[in-house]
Amino acid sequence: MSASVSTRPGGRPRPWIQPHLVLAALTIGLLLLFVLLPMAWMISTSFKSQVAAMQQPPRWIPEVPTFENYAKLLDPRGEGGRRFLRYLLNSFIVSTATTVLGTAVAVPAAYAFSRFRFPGRRLLFMTILVRNMFPAVVFLIPLFILMRTFGLVDRHASLIITYMTFGLPLAIWLLKGYYDNIPTELEEAALVDGATRFFAFVRVVMPLSVPGIVAAAIYVFIQAWNEYLYALTFLNSDELMTLPVGLQSYFSEFVTDWPGLMASSFVMSIPVVVLFMVLQRYFVRALTEGALKT
Repeated sequence: MSASVSTRPGGRPRPWIQPHLVLAALTIGLLLLFVLLPMAWMISTSFKSQVAAMQQPPRWIPEVPTFENYAKLLDPRGEGGRRFLRYLLNSFIVSTATTVLGTAVAVPAAYAFSRFRFPGRRLLFMTILVRNMFPAVVFLIPLFILMRTFGLVDRHASLIITYMTFGLPLAIWLLKGYYDNIPTELEEAALVDGATRFFAFVRVVMPLSVPGIVAAAIYVFIQAWNEYLYALTFLNSDELMTLPVGLQSYFSEFVTDWPGLMASSFVMSIPVVVLFMVLQRYFVRALTEGALKT
């Protein structure tokens, strides 16, 4: 018996180590180091005392790990714990409201762009996407003037409306690509059976588009959860601050509480990581199916 050898179309043997695969593995490895090393240092510092965090040379593994920083954060009896939990609740309120309202607007808008043909459809769709060509800071002053005119400054409503305007363009684009791949024959069959357009959308299209809706919701939630600049500008009351703005309380004129800051940052990252891990398969499926044309 002879062992099979991988050959090229021309008959020459194919090398076992292929340069492009090695290059791809090295690139992925460097990207993983770039992402994971800061997270590892953040977690390590969160278990250190203030003295150990300032130690030179720094140590990756603390000699005496401590949970004191997490105990202070999650203890509602202490001033630091009350403030952190209030910031956490505010972030949940703003991010959840933005996600629910943004998804509720993006779903019918994307469906209309995918299924209906009306004058100015292409121009309107491109106009929505043009907003993403500009950095968010460009709209800071105009939006602040608008919110002040309507009396929404120092209210969560100002952030929810602003975050919706930032998240809607990509959410609509993502969902439209997903709806384009759902056969229209399914809706036509429902219409022939006597269903209305709305009934066909709710009972036929919506169940099939769950992965796309979940992907759009994840994107909107993460964007609202991590936003800092607009929250810093629109909110003045400490009771309304969100977590990204609240983290600046760890910085003072003479000293920075690095262990407390790292512990707060780690706790802040947990909801996003858990959300993505639980709904990951929907997110990947929406991105792959929305990128393909049938």
